[in-house]
Amino acid sequence: MKKSVKILWRVFFIGLGLIVLVLLLANWGVFGKMPSISDLENPTASQASQVYAEDGTLMGKYYLEDRVNIAYKDISKHVINALVATEDERFYDHKGIDPRSLARAFFSLGSEGGASTITMQTAKNLFTQNWSTKNIFLRSLQKIKESIIAVKLERNFTKDEIITLYLNTVAFGDNVYGIRNAAKTFFQKEPDRLTLDEAAVLIGMLKAAYTYNPRVNPARALNRRNTVINQMVRNKFLTAGEAEAYKKKPIPLNYKKMDETAGIAPYFRMILGEDMKKWCKEHKKSDGESYNLYRDGLKIYTTLNPIMQQYAEEAVAKHYSYMQKLLAAQSNIKNGSVWKGHENILDAAMKQSDRWKNGKRDGLSDEDLKKAFSTKVPMQVFAWNTARSIDTVMTPMDSLKYHRQMLQAGFMAMDPLSGEIKAWVGGIDFKTFKYDHVNINTKRQVGSTMKPLLYSLAIEDNGFTPNTMVVDEQQNFGSFGVVPATTTTCSGETMPMAKALALSRNCATAYIMKQLGPQGNEGAKRFVNFLKECNIQTNIEPYPSIALGSAEISLFEMMQAYSMFPGRGFNVKPMYITRIEDRNGNVLQTFIPQRKEVISDITAYSVISMMQGVMKYGTGRRMWSYDVQGDIAGKTGTTNDNSDAWFMGYTPQLIAGVWTGCDDRFIRFNSTSIGQGSSVALPIWAYFYDKASNDKSLGLDTRSSFVKPDMMSNDVIGDWMNSVPTQLGAEGEDVGNGSSADYGDVAPADAQPQDLGPESQPFKNNDNTSPSGTSSKPAPAKPKPAAPPATVPERPKAVMPKKNR
Repeated sequence: MKKSVKILWRVFFIGLGLIVLVLLLANWGVFGKMPSISDLENPTASQASQVYAEDGTLMGKYYLEDRVNIAYKDISKHVINALVATEDERFYDHKGIDPRSLARAFFSLGSEGGASTITMQTAKNLFTQNWSTKNIFLRSLQKIKESIIAVKLERNFTKDEIITLYLNTVAFGDNVYGIRNAAKTFFQKEPDRLTLDEAAVLIGMLKAAYTYNPRVNPARALNRRNTVINQMVRNKFLTAGEAEAYKKKPIPLNYKKMDETAGIAPYFRMILGEDMKKWCKEHKKSDGESYNLYRDGLKIYTTLNPIMQQYAEEAVAKHYSYMQKLLAAQSNIKNGSVWKGHENILDAAMKQSDRWKNGKRDGLSDEDLKKAFSTKVPMQVFAWNTARSIDTVMTPMDSLKYHRQMLQAGFMAMDPLSGEIKAWVGGIDFKTFKYDHVNINTKRQVGSTMKPLLYSLAIEDNGFTPNTMVVDEQQNFGSFGVVPATTTTCSGETMPMAKALALSRNCATAYIMKQLGPQGNEGAKRFVNFLKECNIQTNIEPYPSIALGSAEISLFEMMQAYSMFPGRGFNVKPMYITRIEDRNGNVLQTFIPQRKEVISDITAYSVISMMQGVMKYGTGRRMWSYDVQGDIAGKTGTTNDNSDAWFMGYTPQLIAGVWTGCDDRFIRFNSTSIGQGSSVALPIWAYFYDKASNDKSLGLDTRSSFVKPDMMSNDVIGDWMNSVPTQLGAEGEDVGNGSSADYGDVAPADAQPQDLGPESQPFKNNDNTSPSGTSSKPAPAKPKPAAPPATVPERPKAVMPKKNR
């Protein structure tokens, strides 16, 4: 044998040996961890966690990769055919690696297409890292690993299972992963209902998700779709004649991206997400790792009712579209004097804005940025209209003022017996204002809504009744001062406690506090302890002024405290999750109502009867101008200077609470007749209850009544009701009474409440079924322009769903 031939053979065998060695080293994990046989047979895929309403309606998702896995049978055959024809013509013939494609890619240096099969791409999506690297050495190692894993996948899975794994993990652009979410996002269809041309559009995107995205590049997407259709003709999945008919059709795009602002109850889902993150840290999977809300495909079933949620959002929008006009017409708002002395707030807001931060990153000086904030530019701002926005031209500084002058609201409705939350509106527009005004950490002065709690303590512990006479005089608490601070609202009259509550008499309430403990703050200490029994977790200092609502408490806590009245003495903790399941439907945790007895049913009914007096004869009697019916008990609340306006109301079947005001407390109504709880907060409750009680599907019976305890003999004596003045004064101190005439020269003459659609946009399946297969009834909603897609984050490593044999 010639020497040259010997050298050639040596090079060949050494090269072959090196190849074998590299393959062995790669398989052993020297170049990076390789999946074990157990990993391959029991893989777990990154999936979006899903939130469901009480009727099974999909409310929203939490995800980094927006992916939900489906089975092979739920994928249109057109999708399968288009994928095979375009990406891997010999998919059903090879064993993970296609020699012909490999040879073609080698000799053409990739100019005539790559060598990756569907199985190799699945391996890449599932088990390999450095997926987007441009380093030739790392990419070569990755290709080797992909090939090894592909062969293992072919040994452990059927072709149908592999193609399903691929379609469940592949990226379609716009941070959408998997064929189901792609079908839902681009065509609002389930993947088994995709037509051939729709399937061709989606499969065409796999070559370059952005370039062939029909939302971004419709012309390129159309051409790519037709290329896919031609490939299907070549592979005999359809005839040339059929292909020509399909290629003449436009792309039937129906784009709607599920993002943080889309779906039902965005404020609620934000708070739920924070709670679920804590839950995930505290609970472990079978492998010992904590659950991940964004990857583990949890199914979270909540108590929220989508129809009540819709009515709640509509109620806020209807009343606030009117009230905002009144506030904007106020002279100190119109001329900007409301900001005098508060320039530091604007300065802080300016420096916290994205515009300022981006300018600083670009190297602009403070002076240049301040000048920019005083220059008019085109922008989009929030507005009370169908789109919840309007295009305008203003300075960034004026935009800051404009948005901070918006009235905000918090609304929550729940079942008073189970504590199940049915509706949650944390603000006026989640897209613009992310701050939630319902949750337990958002606290505002509660004003006169505190009074029913004090009165219930007086009845429960001190033997008071609704007919006990109290004196409407300022009270001296020694070193703790006098309550209230002035005698402006003190009549000096002796009246039944029921009348004092109905008319929200501050001085009479201070008198009741004094009876609980005549020395110093003894009564306040007793009241604070009682509030803790009511499960109010806020740390409240025992000052006598808390009787008038000076304490800052969340709406969430007030709802729990008030639940003891319709709950016949039993306080119930608000709950919004019924169960949590893993991706396979295994129940991880269930939740049940947490109730405890705080007061007797006699005390509860006594307070109910007094609060019905509030509605019939007192500060809440405006309720009946909104066509509501049935037994309603409630209490208005207004704090000093009208900074906070409240209404807490309940029926035998439902309890709901409303807080209203501006985030900056100095921005408020100057006229108390407009700014008090009965004007700003109560109408929201009324609009909501009017719709909810007339919707037969919700089962709210306006004929139901509060049940009087059998052992209770006395009713509230109502003789005092005949002397109630026609116009009621304010509840807060030092605010004046005012009247609607105060706005005669500035209120818009054409200001009327608007019937606007809800903020929530239900994300519903075409077959209208819940995950359990039962019929779901999503709340109807007016269409809303699709939000632009969020910036795509760096893609995390994907893994597969558990294999079901």
